[in-house]
Amino acid sequence: MPNERTSALALLRQAFDRALGAAAPDVCLGAALKRIAQREPAVVIGAGKAAAAMAATFAANWPAPVRGMVVTRYGHGLRPGEDAGGIEIVEAGHPSPDEASLTAGARLLELASSLRGEESLYCLVSGGGSALACAPLRPLTFDQKRSAANFLIRRGADIREINCVRKHLSGIKGGRLAAAARPAAVTTWAISDVPGDDPADIASGPTVADASTQADALAILERHDYPDRAGLDSVLRVPERETPKPGDPAFAADHVAVIAAAATALDAAAQFLRGQGFEVLNLGDDLDQEAEALGREHARLARQHAGTGAPLALLSGGETRVVLDRTGGKGGRNLEYLAGLALELEGCQGVYALAADTDGIDGHGDHAGACVVPSLLELGAAQGLRLDSALEAHDTYSFFDACELLLRTGPTRTNVNDFRLILCLR
Repeated sequence: MPNERTSALALLRQAFDRALGAAAPDVCLGAALKRIAQREPAVVIGAGKAAAAMAATFAANWPAPVRGMVVTRYGHGLRPGEDAGGIEIVEAGHPSPDEASLTAGARLLELASSLRGEESLYCLVSGGGSALACAPLRPLTFDQKRSAANFLIRRGADIREINCVRKHLSGIKGGRLAAAARPAAVTTWAISDVPGDDPADIASGPTVADASTQADALAILERHDYPDRAGLDSVLRVPERETPKPGDPAFAADHVAVIAAAATALDAAAQFLRGQGFEVLNLGDDLDQEAEALGREHARLARQHAGTGAPLALLSGGETRVVLDRTGGKGGRNLEYLAGLALELEGCQGVYALAADTDGIDGHGDHAGACVVPSLLELGAAQGLRLDSALEAHDTYSFFDACELLLRTGPTRTNVNDFRLILCLR
């Protein structure tokens, strides 16, 4: 018979796999495509970590001619044997855009305005698209736009703040990609990686009219004390460079649908866990607190239940934040969440946990996330490591790697943000 640790780790991984399966593009986009009755020739554009898998799904389910291009993160492209038909797949930098992102942005704008004959325009959007397709508003330079976004990421700004600034510095985001297609209408299918699942926030809403304003962007930059605010005035203080707004009649014929989100993944995991005899408590799919603090909060909930004898699963999703006050470490927001959790649990018996990014990459490492077991702190001590020191140095990767508890999935080619599960077995 397997011991408690082995069984718990297997359950954690099985639940995570169910979550990923429910949000896979061939499942969620495949279902959306089946509802389209008329299959006219199509131009397909898109950006995001799920873009290649979405393009392959589109091509497999669309009998009419298809052409276009999507851009995804390096390493998240087509798998051996996959075919995206006439949809070109390109790869670019993430989380910071690179020259390939610039080229991709220009190509997407070109394709959006290239419809001919009976063609219709479809946009496939998923998390990560904000960095993968880049088109700075003139006269801004690429470096000016990239520097502002990277600064906000390092300062722990939430994703809505980061994307608000991106929209107002971009010629592609905040509805401007759809504007380039006029008078054509655009159908957008989106896989959401943002708390709240607002399509205007997914990949910074390239085909969605933008309710935020230049003044909002300026306020965010001021609040986080961005040092080169004056360098952005040529765009942010020129009313004619404002993004398209809700109610703009040019967007009336467009259609936007979110086909998968954090709730999709959590619901699939919850169904599996109930089948395994667990009571399931969903703590929310849009949690965006600081990572360590949220981990400690969830540990306190788990400790309250531990020892009651009734198996309980605590599920949550969203995107936590990490404020980087030093550099040189390696980890990610899920490892920092788990570090806070483990330190607060202090080896509480019967409590196991998994936290991972559903795109397969947490931070800049080769891992999706990691697991926590009751003996974690002892395992680290046996290697001469302290978790509190690793957390303080933002170097949690080394600790979990030494304890052989990192979760490595490789690119999953979907992205509904973070998945967190705590099991209280006894």
